[in-house]
Amino acid sequence: MQHPQESRPRARSPFTAAFLSLLFPGLGHLYAGAPTRALGFAALPILLLALVAGLVIRMDRLQLLGAFVSMVGAIFVFNLLALAYRLVAIVDAYRVAEFMNAHAASGDGRLGRARMPRNPLSIAGLLAVVLVMAGSHVVVARYDLLAQDALGSCIFVTQSSTDDCDTTPSATPGATESGEVSAEPTASPTPEPSLIGTPVPSVEIPPWDGRERLNILLIGADEQAGGHNTDTLITVSIDPVTKQVAMFSLPRDTQEVPVPAGPAQRVWGRTYGSKINAWYVNNRRRSDLWPGNDRTRGYNALKAIMGELYDLKVRYFVEVNFDGFKKVVDAVGGVTINVQVPVVDDTFPGTTGRTQRVYIPSGIQHMNGDQALRYARSRHTSTDFDRGARQQRVLLSLREQADPQSLIPKLPELVAALKRAVRTDIPLDQIDELLGLASEVDTANIRSYVFAPPLYQQEVLSGYYTLPYVDRIRRAVRDAFKTNPLDEAARQALAAEGAQVWVMNGTGVANRGAKIAGYLEYHGLAASAPRAKPEGAVPARTVLTVYNGAEAQIPGTIAYLERVFKVKVKTATDPKIRADVVITIGRNTPNLEPPPSS
Repeated sequence: MQHPQESRPRARSPFTAAFLSLLFPGLGHLYAGAPTRALGFAALPILLLALVAGLVIRMDRLQLLGAFVSMVGAIFVFNLLALAYRLVAIVDAYRVAEFMNAHAASGDGRLGRARMPRNPLSIAGLLAVVLVMAGSHVVVARYDLLAQDALGSCIFVTQSSTDDCDTTPSATPGATESGEVSAEPTASPTPEPSLIGTPVPSVEIPPWDGRERLNILLIGADEQAGGHNTDTLITVSIDPVTKQVAMFSLPRDTQEVPVPAGPAQRVWGRTYGSKINAWYVNNRRRSDLWPGNDRTRGYNALKAIMGELYDLKVRYFVEVNFDGFKKVVDAVGGVTINVQVPVVDDTFPGTTGRTQRVYIPSGIQHMNGDQALRYARSRHTSTDFDRGARQQRVLLSLREQADPQSLIPKLPELVAALKRAVRTDIPLDQIDELLGLASEVDTANIRSYVFAPPLYQQEVLSGYYTLPYVDRIRRAVRDAFKTNPLDEAARQALAAEGAQVWVMNGTGVANRGAKIAGYLEYHGLAASAPRAKPEGAVPARTVLTVYNGAEAQIPGTIAYLERVFKVKVKTATDPKIRADVVITIGRNTPNLEPPPSS
C-alpha cells in the first residue's frame, strides 16, 4: 500500500524575515522558525528598553533633556553600536530564513545538502531594508552631532577656551533689530586706566556641591555695533533643600554699585561711577583685575560685582544676546505669555531711526521672537519695575513651555541660533544635575524682586540714572526665602504709588516717630519723621490726614494705612504741606518698628 507523500512545508520569505528584524531584532528569526536564536537577539534590546522606560517614567522633561546633554557623546557611540547590532540581526534573519528553506527542501537533510537559488528581488529587498535601517541611524547621528556642535566651545566658555567663534553681531550701528538703543555707550565713558599690576592668576570654578544655595546670573546683552552692554541682569537664586527660587533684577541704569575689595577698587573706587550695563565692557580686558581669559574675564568681573551688591556667591552665568534671543524664540515656535498689563509705547525706536508704536494687549498672547523682545524691552511708558517683571515673565514662560520632543524637529535652527546667542560657564558635566534641580523647583511660587526706584533705589532725573539703597537690597536678598512672596508683591505695589508720608510725634517718647516711619518704609512707603511736633494736644487715636487731593492717586496706600492703624483717613487742603499723608501719633497708636537689619 502506497502512503501519500508528505506535503512540503511552506517556504518562508527571507525578505520578510529581514523586514521583521528591522522592526525589532529577533522577530525575523522567530518568523523563520529559529525561536532560540530569536530570543538571543531580542534579549538585549528588551533589557535596554526596560531600563530606558524606567528612567523616562521617573524623569520629567527637563531631567530628560539634562540626561541627553550629559550623554550626547555616549549616544553617538551607542548609535553606532546599535547600527551594527541591527545590521547583524537583519542579515542573520535573512540567512536563517534561506537556510531553513534549503533545509526543508533537502528533506531535513535526508536528501543531502540543498541550496535554494538566490532571488534577485529578495536580495534587493534586503538591501532596501538595510538602507532604511541605516538611514534612521544616520538621522540620529546627525542630530547628535548637531547637539555636540551646540555644546561646543561657542556656548560653553572656560578659562582655557579661545574665542574662535563667529559671534559678530549683524546689527547696524545705532540700533539693534529690536529697535532699542542702549542707554550706555559701548566703550568706556573715560579712557581706561593703564594696567596697575601683573595679570591675576586664572582659577577654575569649583563645582557646585549640590547643597549650598546656587546663584546663576542671567545676562541679556545688547551687542549692537560690536559693543557688549549688559542691559538685562537677573540673578536666579535656588535653595536646593526647599526647592524655592528667587529672581533678582537690577535695572541697567544703576550707578554706584559697590566694587569688590581688591585691585578693582584701586581702579574704580569703592563704587562704580558709571551705569552697571557698561561694567562688563570696561573690565573684560583688565587682566590685572580679574582672572580668566578674554572670553571669561568680563563675566567673572560681572559675577563679582553682582555678588558684592547682593552679598552672594554668584557661581555661574548664562548670557543671551538680544538678536539671538529672537532667533531662539522663533526656533522653538514662539512663546505664550500671560500679559498682566497692556504695553503701550508710542515712541519705540525702529530700526530705521524712526519711532514706531508698540501695543501688546493684556491676556494670553502668543509671541514670536521680535514681539517677545519688544514686550521685554519696552520702557518709555512704564517703570523699571514693570520692565524687570516682564523680563522675568518671559523667562519663566519659556522655561514652562520647553518640550524636548517638540524641539527635536527644530534642532538645526535651534542649534544655529544658540551658537550665536548663548554663552555660559556652567560645566557640561553638571548640566544634567542642574536641569534636574530646575525640574524640582517650585515655579508656582517664584519670589520675584525688581530692585528699582523708589523702594530699592533713588531716581536721578538729570542725565537719568538710579542709585541703589544697598542695605535694603541686601536685606531683601538675605530674607528672600524667609518671607512670604505676597508680602514682597504688596511692598512693591505700595512703593509704585510713590506716596510721601510724614509721621508726626508729639507724645514725648523719643524716636517713636522714626521707628514707625522705619516700619512703614520697610513695607514699601516713602516715610520720614520730621522733627517738628504737631500742634495741639496728643490725640487719643492715630490721625491719618491725606492732603491736597492725593487720595485719588494712592488708594493702595490709604487702604494699607487704615488697616495698620485701624482708623479711617480724613482729607484736607494745605499748600504748605508737601507730603501726601500725615500720620499724627496718638496715645493708642501701636508701637511699630522695622525688623532688625541683621
